[in-house]
Amino acid sequence: MRLTPTLELESRIGRLQEEIALAKMDAVLILQNADMFYFTGSIQQGALFIPVSGKALYMVRKDFSRARMESGLQDVLPIKSPKDIPVLVADHGYQMPQSLGMELDVLPVKTYQRFKKAMGDCQVCDASHLIRKIRAVKSDYEIGILKDAALILGKIHQRAKEVIREGMTDLDLAAELEYVARKAGHQGLIRMRGFNNELFYGHIFSGPDSAVPTYSDTPLGGVGLNPSFAQGASYKRIKAHEPITIDFGGVFDGYIVDQTRMFCVGGLPDHLLSAYQDMVAIQDHAKELSRPGISWGAVYDSCFELANRMGYADQFMGVKGAQVAFVGHGVGVELDEYPFIARGFHSEVLEENMVFALEPKVVFAGLGAIGIENTFWVTVDGLKHITFADQNLVVI
Repeated sequence: MRLTPTLELESRIGRLQEEIALAKMDAVLILQNADMFYFTGSIQQGALFIPVSGKALYMVRKDFSRARMESGLQDVLPIKSPKDIPVLVADHGYQMPQSLGMELDVLPVKTYQRFKKAMGDCQVCDASHLIRKIRAVKSDYEIGILKDAALILGKIHQRAKEVIREGMTDLDLAAELEYVARKAGHQGLIRMRGFNNELFYGHIFSGPDSAVPTYSDTPLGGVGLNPSFAQGASYKRIKAHEPITIDFGGVFDGYIVDQTRMFCVGGLPDHLLSAYQDMVAIQDHAKELSRPGISWGAVYDSCFELANRMGYADQFMGVKGAQVAFVGHGVGVELDEYPFIARGFHSEVLEENMVFALEPKVVFAGLGAIGIENTFWVTVDGLKHITFADQNLVVI
């Protein structure tokens, strides 16, 4: 079991405190699991109080003993309810904040109201953007874990080449690959921040099924097994000469990388082969553009314009009528982190050690999806690969 080092946690908290000061807040109260893990190394039920200066207080209702073992923070304290927080804050020499940041993008209303009542008469501000900015820039420690997660995807790619055959169902293929991932240490759960966004391992489908749109904020959807989870693999059988998409999230020790690779049995029609090469070309174009200082939106706009010039206005990033306005997304402890390589994000720029997945894809109704996806980190010299599996189309 890998435990987040104390120095790593202290560095993250220190960077957030700098942002808290710039935003003229007195403190931030963190409740959401992904943020809790990032700043404490644990996700036990409770609250993390981060003052603008001084040590953070990790206050835990359940399970305190696990939190004490898992977290490298100095002050891990038991509580019975949110009402205990003001007492602990005062006991550790802090005043109750007049301006308090909370994760207003994700907190349920009742949870917000309960903790707001406990914190007394203070102004609550949205600290979500500050938290996500800090999380977007990865440390060397985090990049090392992301590389470990990519090893799982390398095994997935190899196993897919071994097991794909005509006549097997998409579900059969998904089960084979999920088994390999689980045995390699994949935690199963892929966290997403967006409301009602959810994912199980990834999207694995073939032919027309990969062109079926769905509710999730993704370029691809799939039929799924039933309407209760209307995405991903179905009972459809794989046929020759149709695209097989393996869009898989690799997760290890809490960190996610994203990779898409294309397969087929017996080859693909020429126009689908051309589309695949075009998506690789768009990925390479984005790689050339993506340097520290360029805006997230500028990278997207350039990729979108290139896709239009190639003739994919109605197919780029989704089937016509269900297209998404992004070509890349940050990854880390959640699948939808900053940066968003998306339309309209012109005031935010890439920074060194940001990590994101690029996924240029085209979707042809009735035929299927074609695309590529890799996870990269930003360096002064451009993007460097974290995912590494051979990106050539695999013909079985």
